[in-house]
This record gives sequence, structure tokens and C-alpha cells, in this order.
Amino acid sequence: MTQPKDRPAALESLSKFSFGATSAITTSLALIVGLDSASNPRMSIIGALLVLAVADNISDSLGIHVYRESQCKAASSDTGIHSISNFLTRLAVTLLFALIVLLLPLPYAIASSLILGLLLLSILSYLIALYQKTNPWISICHHIGVAIIVLIASHLLGKAIAGMFAA
Repeated sequence: MTQPKDRPAALESLSKFSFGATSAITTSLALIVGLDSASNPRMSIIGALLVLAVADNISDSLGIHVYRESQCKAASSDTGIHSISNFLTRLAVTLLFALIVLLLPLPYAIASSLILGLLLLSILSYLIALYQKTNPWISICHHIGVAIIVLIASHLLGKAIAGMFAA
């Protein structure tokens, strides 16, 4: 992978956690808004986030590791660093959302998670735009727009499933 010569030092490691952070933010928020309609939403959300933090995180990190190995003739330490960075970033972000849901009343936890998640995604989008020397507002709007579509779809799906199984 070639890197631009004028790449700012602060953004040099951005690619090591950008995928993991984006994936963890979007998936965690989708679970939170999608499972809010469950019969015991707090338990459902925390349980789903913990499973996500472990099982999905490991499978995703392994997928990235195998993909990066397939792009090179031999495994490099860089491939391992990206896999570990992805795992640790996703674990930290997902556990942060689980902690918010555990500590706050559920309506506040959902609102706080949405605000924090979209803020983190905006910051990450801004940093990527700086690196790519593109308009940060376009990048932020694009990434937040996709995340909002995922959140709306998850919320509607959660409501539909809850309605199908309502007694």
C-alpha cells in the first residue's frame, strides 16, 4: 500500500482503526434502535452488544486479516496490526455503547448513544476528508446519511418484528 508523501503524521494511523470504528458505531447504533422494541429492551440491547463485541468482532477482524493476506504474496506484520487494531477499536466502541445502555435510563441511553455515535462518525469522516483533501462537509453528510438510513431501517425492522410477535 502506497502512502502519500505529504500525509500528516496525526492521520498516519487512521486506516488502522477507521473500518473498525465505523463498523462498530453503525452496527451498535442499529442494534440499539432496532432492539428498543423488544420485550426487555435493556437486556436485549446489552446482550446483543456483548455478542457483537466478541463474535462479530472476531469474525470481522478475521475477515479483514484474510482479505489483506490475499492482497499480498505473504502475510506481513502490517496485516496483523490492522487486524488487531480493528478488533480493539470495535471492542472499545461496542463496550462503550453497552456501558451507556447499562448506566443510563433507556431513553437517555438511546439518545446519548445516537449523539455520541454520530459525533464519532462525523469526526472520523472529517479526518478522512482532511487526509484525502476533499470537502469535509460532503464526507460527513455522506457518511452520516448512510448511517441514518441504516438506523431508520433497523428501527422499522425492530418495530415490525415486535408487532409480528405481539400477543
